[in-house]
Amino acid sequence: MTTNLCLDSGPCLIHEDYERKCPLPSRSDVEPQYVHHLAPKPPPETGYSIPKHKGVKQRCLKFTVVAVICLLLLLLLAGILLAYYYSSSCVHGMQCGNGSCVWESQWCDGVTDCPAGQDEANCVRLHGSSFLLQIYSTESKNWRAVCSHGWTDQQGRASCQTVGYSRGTYFKSGQQKTGSGDGFLIVKSNVNPETSILQQLVFSSTCPSNNAVTLHCTDCGFGVNSSRASGDQLASPGAWPWQVSLQLSGSHRCGGAIISPYWIVTAANCVAMASSPGDWAVYAGIADPLGTLFNPAYSVSHSIAHEGFNSVTCKNDIALMRLSKPLDITVFSSIGPVCLPNVGVSITDPQKGWITQYGCTVNGDSGFPQLMEAQVSLIDTADCNSSIAHNSKISEDMLCARETEAVANYMCHTDSGGPLMSLKDGVWWLIGDSIWGEHCTEQNKPGVYGNVTYFLDWIYHQMRVKTKERLDL
Repeated sequence: MTTNLCLDSGPCLIHEDYERKCPLPSRSDVEPQYVHHLAPKPPPETGYSIPKHKGVKQRCLKFTVVAVICLLLLLLLAGILLAYYYSSSCVHGMQCGNGSCVWESQWCDGVTDCPAGQDEANCVRLHGSSFLLQIYSTESKNWRAVCSHGWTDQQGRASCQTVGYSRGTYFKSGQQKTGSGDGFLIVKSNVNPETSILQQLVFSSTCPSNNAVTLHCTDCGFGVNSSRASGDQLASPGAWPWQVSLQLSGSHRCGGAIISPYWIVTAANCVAMASSPGDWAVYAGIADPLGTLFNPAYSVSHSIAHEGFNSVTCKNDIALMRLSKPLDITVFSSIGPVCLPNVGVSITDPQKGWITQYGCTVNGDSGFPQLMEAQVSLIDTADCNSSIAHNSKISEDMLCARETEAVANYMCHTDSGGPLMSLKDGVWWLIGDSIWGEHCTEQNKPGVYGNVTYFLDWIYHQMRVKTKERLDL
């Protein structure tokens, strides 16, 4: 019996090996169950697309630019700070002359730290008509008196040398009563005499008997009795013991004033006459032509004109001469120094003063200039600068003084460098050097003088430098 393996009369036939064979349907017999639609290609993005490796490179470039800009700003800031540092005073201390700085505690400590020694240059001074010794304290930022307890001439000589004088010109130390104020400086118990005077002293809140040191580095300003300055046109020999005649080739050229056995103050326009110091001869104690016959000539080792001297405007018209050997200044000598004005000695208009200059008398009897004297009155700088006087030509380094009519004709057209002096508290002070007086016979044209007080630091500096040079030889 044949089994009908066909369960349905469908298109599929089943063979005995169960292999199913299906004929391919016709295209009309297929009814699609799902139709796949392909999406259209999306439009490109409107924004710029950066590849990944290009984005990293751009970020690195931006970072580099920002870093460079920041570095430049830092360098600019550093430059501004450095410029401020070098153009202003030291923030952390004191400034030396070459722009370098030292700590404030190093100023006036007795040890030279600045290349040119500015830190120890102006630490010792003499104050007032009593010549009170004062030393600057960086700790309290003021000047302190020195207690006389334990003080000896050894400390006196060291102090004078620090000011600018030679040890050998030292005269004496004294004492005066003074208040305690901010305390004193006092000599140490175990002092080393070879050290600076600043290292020989220590602070003390008290001083036995409150006696402070007074110091005279030269015996100055006491050689003239005011009654001798009578106002005569011709000065008598020995009346002005500090007056000197500066000569070239045997002829008088300028005047000058003795401030120590070694040093002469004169005008810079005088020093400019001869470049070599050896060309000069200095005569002291002469008032007439016969004076050179009985007085020795002193040679000059250094002639120092102020570095800022201007021959046109006469600014900084001051100079120093250092003698090769000291003048013979003794008790019985008619030669002696005038005092440089101490700090605190105020001599202003209308203070009276005296001038001494070598000049010819009105009748011209003698070919050699004779020493003449005249009393003058200091006048205010504003008045001297008026349009009817010197018309704004007077600077702060100058003084003006007007002579009396009785002697004006005898004192004008004379040499430069002669001293302008004033007597105060019994001491004669050098306050000026004659630099400009050719018009002083005119009623409103007073004589013009270098202001010695203005140049005081410069004078002491030059004295210190030359004294140290000789010690180092």
